[in-house]
Amino acid sequence: MLSVETIGVALIGYLLGSIPFAVIVSKRFGVDIYSVGSGNPGATNVLREIGKPAGYTVFALDFIKGFLATYWFMIPLFHSTDDPILGLWGLPAAVLGHTYPIFSGFRGGKGVATAMGGLLGVMPVCLMMGLAVWVIIFYSTRYVAMASIGFGVSLPLCSLTIWWLGDEGRYHGGVVGLAFLVMALIIWRHRSNLVRIREGTESRFEGKRRS
Repeated sequence: MLSVETIGVALIGYLLGSIPFAVIVSKRFGVDIYSVGSGNPGATNVLREIGKPAGYTVFALDFIKGFLATYWFMIPLFHSTDDPILGLWGLPAAVLGHTYPIFSGFRGGKGVATAMGGLLGVMPVCLMMGLAVWVIIFYSTRYVAMASIGFGVSLPLCSLTIWWLGDEGRYHGGVVGLAFLVMALIIWRHRSNLVRIREGTESRFEGKRRS
């Protein structure tokens, strides 16, 4: 059931997610991230086209905004509830904000780093398992997109497994539903990558391109 608190958490989550850190950081380096590489305003494109310091900075900031979207209301300064379930509203809102940001003409990234940060607040066990899947797929294929999709697919599988094992205190039906939603958003945002992988035209990650 919707309440003022859930609407507030979702709205703030969306606004946090909408902060276009890839665009902001890239401009500090004199680069329009929309006009280089894949044109995607995300950490991977920033890392490839500008370098590791910029790319890792964007990833960290996107991760942090995802975490804050699921946890800000627990901070003493804003404290109004001890119910972490509110984070279930903040996470998908933050991912949606990152992929369709109101602050940059709804031209956003793929949402993976933001999803990872948010998952730390509401699904930490599944985040760890998802990261393991990401690492295995990435270093096996060197496709960031494939690793990200594998990460997304692992989330509902993990949450369902824990729920079936009886840990209903944290991994209840709402969390399982959230995992499927995050998976769907990640796959949807990588649909063009899937086409390129199928056609054999997707670029493998080789590090920074720009000199």
